Amino acid sequence: MNLAELLERHLPAFYRTYGDRCTPSMQQAIHAIQRCHTDSCGHSRWQCTHCDLQEEHPLSCGHRSCPRCQHQTTRQWLARQQTKLLPVDYFMVTLTLPCQLRSLAWCHQAQVYRAMFRVANGLLKDFAARSPRMGDDIGFTAVLHTHSRTLDYHPHLHLVVPGGSYDPRRRHWRKIRQRYLFNARALARVWRARLLAALRDEAGLVLPSALPEQWVVDCRRVGRGLPALQYLSRYLYRGVLPERNILGENAGLVTFRYRDSQSGQLSTRTLPAVQFLWLVLQHVLPKGFHRLRDYGFLRGNAQLRLQRIQLLLQVTPTPPDDTPPPRPLCPCCHLPMLWAGVRAARPPTLG
Repeated sequence: MNLAELLERHLPAFYRTYGDRCTPSMQQAIHAIQRCHTDSCGHSRWQCTHCDLQEEHPLSCGHRSCPRCQHQTTRQWLARQQTKLLPVDYFMVTLTLPCQLRSLAWCHQAQVYRAMFRVANGLLKDFAARSPRMGDDIGFTAVLHTHSRTLDYHPHLHLVVPGGSYDPRRRHWRKIRQRYLFNARALARVWRARLLAALRDEAGLVLPSALPEQWVVDCRRVGRGLPALQYLSRYLYRGVLPERNILGENAGLVTFRYRDSQSGQLSTRTLPAVQFLWLVLQHVLPKGFHRLRDYGFLRGNAQLRLQRIQLLLQVTPTPPDDTPPPRPLCPCCHLPMLWAGVRAARPPTLG
């Protein structure tokens, strides 16, 4: 069972139920998922050098919300992160929104998401500057998630922080020697105050009258070096729901599995197909919005500073993996085939 099959079966009913809530970005994602690996995306041509047999393989859509294209995207992200690898402890800070703000976030996604990134950036830098174990020149990667494990709308930020900071005057790396970064309760208090001020005063949004005093913020160590990045790539840089977790459809009901955050056990959830499609598609981000951003010495225009840090820590950066994907094998000769070009997508036929 895959998402394209469900869209083909239930798209008219989906539009009747949720059409007034569909954004242009969601409609583009639906179109891309339906086209992926079909004649509408074109084909790559391959030829055997031994028996001259030719084959064609359908191309992918490459859309960031397409579950079929997520594996390659995750692999590319991990390869980029390995070039920034440091032999230090990595920490993950999770900043969430309370349920009372989720409807506001859904109606004003771009404004709320931008405010979350901006406030999180200042929050971590200020806490690092005030910490006697760190300094103000830190680096971190922020990833926006809009879904819970059960696919409900739950916007939150994950911030991956290498444990240490760089002193540019002394050209010295300050390493955290304890498995502790920041106090989560203190982070939660400042996160709440600054984000509410940003939404109210800068974005001009009207906030709900009753908001909880305690917000959920987590700060924990996730590992060291490459194993930590590999774990984070599987956890952070992935699609909303891998298609292997869609177990099937029966009588209009779709069942999918997820891992329960409390028990750690695999659980299942069954929903009407139209509601399931909405749960998945509601997490399509606004057009042009980037859900992953680098800050500090990890940002794109700070490569020289990162190279100095890696030199101090005696790190040999892993070069990007430019190995091309494996070539298909000839069904007759069982030898690798050669790429022979691309056949353009077929235009849609008019009835």
